[in-house]
Amino acid sequence: MRFFLLPVLTGLLLLAGCGQKGPLYIPKDDANPAQSLVTPL
Repeated sequence: MRFFLLPVLTGLLLLAGCGQKGPLYIPKDDANPAQSLVTPL
């Protein structure tokens, strides 16, 4: 359960961080490669 929650929490943090930097379209595009990097962990 914890391993499944980690990508979700990191995803929310990335969306929040990217959302402050630019428009909503940017974090959505960055979310896909971010999940691929978090998955092996």
